[in-house]
Amino acid sequence: MCEILPIWGVLLIGALQNLIGYSSLWLIVTGKVPVFPLWAVTALVSCVQNFPKSRGPVVGILKGFAALSGAILTQIYTMINFPDQASLIFMVAVGPTMVVFALMFIIRPVGGHKEVRPSDGLSFTVVYSVCLLLATYLMAIMLLEDLVSVSHNLITIFTLILFVPLFIPIVLSFCEGHRDPAEEVLLPKPYQHDAGNPEQDTREHEVVSSEFKDENPEEVDSLVVPEGQKRIAQLQAKLFQATAEGAVRLKNRKGPHRGEDFTLMQALIKADFWLIMFSLLLGSGSGLTVIDNLGQMSQSLGYDNTHIFVSMICIWNFIGRVGGGFISEIIVRDHAYPRPIVIVVAQLVMAVGHVFFAMGWPGAMYIGTLLIGLCYGAHWAIMPATVSELFGLKKFGALYNFLNLANPAGTLVFSGVIASRIYDREAEKQARQHHIQSHISGSIFSGMLAADESLNCEGSICFFLSSMIMSGFCIIAVILSMILVYRTKTVYAHLYGKSC
Repeated sequence: MCEILPIWGVLLIGALQNLIGYSSLWLIVTGKVPVFPLWAVTALVSCVQNFPKSRGPVVGILKGFAALSGAILTQIYTMINFPDQASLIFMVAVGPTMVVFALMFIIRPVGGHKEVRPSDGLSFTVVYSVCLLLATYLMAIMLLEDLVSVSHNLITIFTLILFVPLFIPIVLSFCEGHRDPAEEVLLPKPYQHDAGNPEQDTREHEVVSSEFKDENPEEVDSLVVPEGQKRIAQLQAKLFQATAEGAVRLKNRKGPHRGEDFTLMQALIKADFWLIMFSLLLGSGSGLTVIDNLGQMSQSLGYDNTHIFVSMICIWNFIGRVGGGFISEIIVRDHAYPRPIVIVVAQLVMAVGHVFFAMGWPGAMYIGTLLIGLCYGAHWAIMPATVSELFGLKKFGALYNFLNLANPAGTLVFSGVIASRIYDREAEKQARQHHIQSHISGSIFSGMLAADESLNCEGSICFFLSSMIMSGFCIIAVILSMILVYRTKTVYAHLYGKSC
């Protein structure tokens, strides 16, 4: 849809699906209608197209707020103080839809900005600072509300402060003065007649330059006029022949090269794309398994306030996405090294985080939540930017949303099959042991109660095996990412103007 519709059309469809989907979920929860399938849609294309030279920061910031939005909506729900929890679903159905309706004609690709402007560095620094301040403030007030009894008026004040960053774009929109001419980067007029085929222009320029570079300027100047005209005619013939041969080579080669625009079908036959896909599936899938089972993991280790860890991992996820985009951008800009090298580090750290969950040491939940949250978020800031660099922006919408299949696939296999089955098996073992001990102690009545109550597992054994399996998956993802780094080293050196 991003390829055939204007951005406002895609946003409108997404808003309507959000409204229909969550409204239906609200009707199901309140018992007004039976259950039926739900769906949703998102778009990230326009902002990446507007800042093609700053893909890491853009993807990191946008994906970061996607992770932070859950905590923000929960805080808004706490402020409004609805009478029942089903109202939260209704708020999620209506609130984002109203925001999209208000902004869908403003969010759009802006032509002409294809290079780094002098003010971009400072602008992204300001945005990063605001993001980190917002995440820190949100974590502080959520922990305060969890640990201390806070009045509703104070909660309202805390929540309203969250909307202060909204004034930044409003103020900039009204206070924007005359721009520096250096920031008005547009396509040169001589190239606008054939903007649809920039590669041909580049090849022609290279051919002309190479032909005249080989000639001796002094010899050309010493030629008499008729002989000089003859030489020019020969050069023109060579130019025509080289252009024709180049056109034949372009026609005969099989698809685009890495760094050019790919369609989804062209990308699906490339090894690099599947390396990204499986690395993302194993890395983010193992992290998502922790997020899905965080409540049971904290309960099995004896923690009462499980919602604290849920709130914390939202914040760490946000910081991981923002930080991953920022760090990877420094690596590709300053050193022209492949962006996936940051994913290699993140997946190694994530493997260590799973070990903390497996061992269940004192305080392991806090450290594991920190490591898994940061590294899981880094995946969704770096991988989409990597795909846009290797396979182009023209079909980025289809490529990016195909990558999103890693999330449901990871949930289905790692969480739904591996972690849940191991947990149920350990819970059944503990229930049988408890039942046997009850019979030995002679309390048949307590044994009947234990058989009727829901199965709950206690201790680090509940998630030991599944966490170690997830750690192993992260190591496999590290190997895949290292192969991707090796294969794309020359590509990044070419894209960012460094010698490999």
